[in-house]
Formats: sequence, C-alpha cells, structure tokens
Amino acid sequence: MALNSHATFTVDSAVELAVVERSGFVESRHIGAAVVLAADGHVVTQLGDISTPILARSTLKPLQALAAMQSGVPLRGAQVALACASHTGSLDHMDVVEGMLKAAGVKEDQLQCPAAWPQDETARTWLTRSERGKSRLAFNCSGKHAAFLWACTENGWDTHSYLEPNHPLQQRIRTVIEEYSGERIAHLGIDGCGAPVAAISLTGLARAYSLLAKAPSDKTSNARAATIATSMLDYPWAVQGRGEANTIVMEELDVIAKIGAEGILVMATSQGVSVALKVLDGNLRATSLVGLTLLAACGAVDIPGVSSVLEKVVEPVLGGGRPVGKIRLGHAVSALLD
Repeated sequence: MALNSHATFTVDSAVELAVVERSGFVESRHIGAAVVLAADGHVVTQLGDISTPILARSTLKPLQALAAMQSGVPLRGAQVALACASHTGSLDHMDVVEGMLKAAGVKEDQLQCPAAWPQDETARTWLTRSERGKSRLAFNCSGKHAAFLWACTENGWDTHSYLEPNHPLQQRIRTVIEEYSGERIAHLGIDGCGAPVAAISLTGLARAYSLLAKAPSDKTSNARAATIATSMLDYPWAVQGRGEANTIVMEELDVIAKIGAEGILVMATSQGVSVALKVLDGNLRATSLVGLTLLAACGAVDIPGVSSVLEKVVEPVLGGGRPVGKIRLGHAVSALLD
C-alpha cells in the first residue's frame, strides 16, 4: 500500500535510534530515521527512511531568516541568531526582539505568534511580579516573527497578512527552502506559531544545512547565508538559551545545531558535514545523543569533545533524585561505532 503523500514515514521504515534504560530495564524505545551527508552532498549514513517528507518545523528558521534578509531586512549580530531561534524567552532574548520591532517601526501586538510565559525562570518571575503577564516577545518564535514584520515594513507589504501562504514574504521563503533543500515542498501546513511550515525530506533538510554551514568559507555562496551561519555560532545563547542543548553544542563544538518540534534535530560542521534526524514519537530527549554520535562515527567531530558535551546535554534518568539509568544508543546507531 502506498504511503499517503500527506504523511511522514511509518514505523515499518524506521529504526531504533535510542532506548531509555531504568535500573537495568529497557523502559522505552525511540525509533526514527537519520541521515548524514558529506560536504559534497553524498549520503554517508542512512538509518531508516530519509526520503519521505517530514514537517521540518523550527529547523526551517535559518532559511526563513535568509528569505527575510534577502527581502532587505538589515539584521545584525544577535538579531540574526534570534531570527533563527527557538529561544527560552530570557530577558536578553526579549530585549533583542524588542529592538528588532523598534527598528522595523512596529509594535509587539503586531506579532502574530501567541503570547506565552517564557521558559526562562528569571524572565517568568519578572513578568509575573511586574504584572505584565504572558508576552508575545517571550514566545520561542518571536525573533522569526519580528524579522517577518521587518521584511514587510522594508518592502511596503501588508503586515496583517504576513503569515498567509500567498504573502510575498512567504512565497520567497518557499523559494529559499526549495533552493537550499534541492527539493520541491511536498506539503505546506501551519506551524505552532501560526507560520506556514514546509514538508521536505531529512535528506533535503541535511542538504540545506550543509550549504548554510559551508557558506562562510565558500566565496560562491550567498553572503547572507554566510552571515546566518556565522551569527548562529557567534551568538549561540540567542539561538536557544544559556545552558540549553543547542547552545552548548555550538559553544563547545563549533557545530551549528537546531532543534525542531516533534523530535527533529539538524547539525552541520563548518566543513559542510551535516546530520538530520527525526524521532518518530516526537520526543527530543535522545536527539543530541544520536546526532552527535552520528557525526562522530564518520569522523566529522572530535569524539572526546562530543563525550564532554553529551555529559552536559543528555537528560539523566532519575529515581528519587539520583541517577538510576540512562538514555543510550539503539543498536542501529551503536553498531556504527564498532
């Protein structure tokens, strides 16, 4: 039976990427698919179905930011990273987004992402004590939406319909996604923040990040793509948050890292080696472990460095507040290390 074109890959075409072990008992299994691409684009490692589309969710943000910059938005420094971010809503994050809105000449209430409590505890406490309540600035996609609005004011586009698929900005975003992924978008949906979200394959997603990551050292690459890659690594705190997994990976390994909702992670080295994976049940807890291991297995990153990072970013399995187990690699991944 043929797979519905509006569905991602199935359990039958997935592999076991990781397991959760508690007190010597395998309690849960995370299945999914993953691909590693070499700098020249050929497949180094394939685990499971890497050609059926997935909704790429927030891993598309650097491409959406690129489209905004190509539309004339003069993002600089941390603003670039915030446009690519799935952030924790810290005071620093909100300050940068507020500055973007001011530069664009728009107000917070023009953001069409939902109002939210920040994940960051300090910011949440401040919003509570100041009786400001939930804020659109604190929503994890606020930087992307601010860049969208800025593109509208730079071009005289309508700011009320900027999330509509037929809006000039969204049309440009689709062009960028297809150019960098090397694929036609298979399906267009609505992301959690209300923006259009494209379905492409894991291979296409890895290809896009490979091109972005190589851009700073490739004189033929788009200069704005180079700015995005450089800014994500220069301001890793802005892309997620201090102490968060993506930020630590970028700080310590100099590898671009970006999560997406529903179990998606993409990473790419400055040489252009990239990994893209999706955990089919949508859980993110094993993604850093699997992604970094796959990069290490093909020699793209330093194994001791990866081991140090994994100690900081992989969640412990606790019982009564003490470690009683661990998240460990599934056989499909661990076999690559033999």
